[in-house]
Amino acid sequence: MSALENLGNLQTFVHVADTRSFVETGRLLGVSASATGKTVTRLEQALGVRLFHRSTRSVTLTAEGERFLLRCRRILDELDAGRTELAQQAAAPCGTLRLSLPLVGDLSLPILSDFMAAYPGIRLELDFDDRMVDVIEEGFDAVLRVGEPSDSRLSARRLGVFPRYLVASPDYLARRGIPQTPSDLLQHDCLHYRFPTSGKLEPWPLPREPGAPALELPVAMVSNTIEARLAFALAGRGIGYIPEHSVREALADGRLVRVLPEQIHACGTFHLLWPSGRHVLPKLRVFIDFVSARLTGVSC
Repeated sequence: MSALENLGNLQTFVHVADTRSFVETGRLLGVSASATGKTVTRLEQALGVRLFHRSTRSVTLTAEGERFLLRCRRILDELDAGRTELAQQAAAPCGTLRLSLPLVGDLSLPILSDFMAAYPGIRLELDFDDRMVDVIEEGFDAVLRVGEPSDSRLSARRLGVFPRYLVASPDYLARRGIPQTPSDLLQHDCLHYRFPTSGKLEPWPLPREPGAPALELPVAMVSNTIEARLAFALAGRGIGYIPEHSVREALADGRLVRVLPEQIHACGTFHLLWPSGRHVLPKLRVFIDFVSARLTGVSC
């Protein structure tokens, strides 16, 4: 018996289980009730169990039939999903793609712009927020986030890592002096980031002796965005701890310089997350592949 014939027998069995009638199943499949009964009998013989109790008035599932029905439904559901996927892949990806992204746009906006040009049939709906959104409850297709994922309901792809630097303007350092050790930061204006979920300040990765307490750094300004800290650093208002991709141009043209470059070695990671256990639609699949190709391989 071929695989396709086996599949046809399973479909016939499920129809009989649903209708409780060989006559009605035959009508649905365009065959006689007798042919339907013979198909079920062949399946029972192949399995070595009785799937239905038959009488002149009714057709009911046996206990074995009930268990087998559950597995048959899973098989046929997977088949339908596979057919849908192939049909969708044959057409150009389209539809609305809802994305949640970090507030900083200099990392993602160029990639999103290029994606929009590559897939004009996909309409982007972008929500920039550093809070930990509930991807499933809030209806997002995917989120780009910094840090390690912790939600077991989500599938994740690690895209890469990025350096973080302490930076300040040459004007600020000329006025206040260049820190030579982490403890020198105690005499400086420090520009901090506050995590929106916990309300805590982001720690700076300052080296210290084992057992030594962490330095209580001065707090000249607190913000929940990179842009604000970058703007204050550029204006000479203090020292900020900022991702490299946000200060790359300012470092290149000399508007900012690194502070304690030999002592600060810190990296962040970014991941793309999407609801797991669901069929990944073509619009999301091409986005995952596109962003991965652009960001994978970034290193500290």
